[in-house]
Amino acid sequence: MNDLLYVNGGTPLNGTITVRGAKNFVSKAMVASLLGEGPSVLRNVPQIRDVGVVTGLLELHGVKVVADEVAGTLHLDPTDVESAHVADIDAHAGSSRIPILFCGPLLHRLGEAFIPDLGGCRIGDRPINYHLDILRQFGAVVDKREQGIHIRAPRRLQGTKIALPYPSVGATEQLLLTAVRAEGITELSGAAIEPEIMDLIAVLQKMGAIISVDTDRVIRIEGVDKLMGYQHTALGDRIEAASWGSAALATGGDITVKGATQPEMMTFLNTFRKVGGEFEVQEDGIRFYHPGGDLNAIVLETAVHPGFMTDWQQPLVVALTQAKGLSIVHETVYENRFGFTDALRGMGATIQVYKECLGGLPCRFGQRNFHHSAVISGPTPLSAADIEVPDLRGGFSHLIAALAAKGTSTVRGIGLIDRGYEYFQDKLDALGADVSRG
Repeated sequence: MNDLLYVNGGTPLNGTITVRGAKNFVSKAMVASLLGEGPSVLRNVPQIRDVGVVTGLLELHGVKVVADEVAGTLHLDPTDVESAHVADIDAHAGSSRIPILFCGPLLHRLGEAFIPDLGGCRIGDRPINYHLDILRQFGAVVDKREQGIHIRAPRRLQGTKIALPYPSVGATEQLLLTAVRAEGITELSGAAIEPEIMDLIAVLQKMGAIISVDTDRVIRIEGVDKLMGYQHTALGDRIEAASWGSAALATGGDITVKGATQPEMMTFLNTFRKVGGEFEVQEDGIRFYHPGGDLNAIVLETAVHPGFMTDWQQPLVVALTQAKGLSIVHETVYENRFGFTDALRGMGATIQVYKECLGGLPCRFGQRNFHHSAVISGPTPLSAADIEVPDLRGGFSHLIAALAAKGTSTVRGIGLIDRGYEYFQDKLDALGADVSRG
């Protein structure tokens, strides 16, 4: 499949599409299957690149994976888990950061784990030191080598007490996947509590884990000797659902997203309504539509859950280029998330980025020389352009801009979008978009 997409924009997107399980949950639930002594079944699984990467990594470690792509079901049998060759892991993982989350389960099953150099989207500093520090506190020995990092457990991992300086989703997932079979009680303060984290906790509880979540971002895990397999249906992808909602707003369209659910999207829905969009919560999804008239400029700050999600910010910024007045967006989660606005300016948007905190409160990036605030002036018509996809979410945002722009845009690097948006070209076709592969 070519990595190039031609987009003839300027036409409202109208129609119905379906989103399946959340990218940010499904891969972690697949890794969790390693912890069980019996097979697991995961439903509502999307066909995206990350699922393929994790499937391959599981198979390298001896897990039998049987997929029903039409039904979106995975059967995962970890009965014969074994060590994988370093070169195989490195070659298969590519730029994915998923291998770091294999460490806890593999330490419990095999007593050792290896992770290659980690990649991922270039949206800011996402170090793995939280992960390694967590594993060390459980008693793991971390050995950094030329090819990557070798981690071993000389004896059974021990429960511990950890305080995160920031509610990191990845670090919280690491702790959960490691603590459930460690000896004793583990307490994590400053934990992330995103819906995808809560769904992972639900999976682990089904497997036999004992986990409590307090209102002050404290998670407590009482380790158990063994876990069983699980059967679980993944929660819907709230990022993809919001992306299509923003596309409806930016193009003046009307998109029904089946599989989208209200509870995980309340913060987005409130903001969507403030901007001037309308939505209708249905039995099996949410309808997002532009009701006509002017869109409203807003002031917005991203935050960890239950705040406005950073992954919702980029596609909404595209819609804000069509809002009347000055919108201010303060990014507090990833420091380099406004790089995608360069392409929007090249298409005619009026966007200025600043190092200052243009929000209600100073954030951790305020004194660190990062352009983490943006002022968007609108409405401005967008014109077609030649665009290079910078990362997953920014790439989909560029795609939205191309769909809203007059003329034919060339979007390069769309393979990145395949990582997190299932059958996105088929969905564009279903919505009446004029797109073709190069």
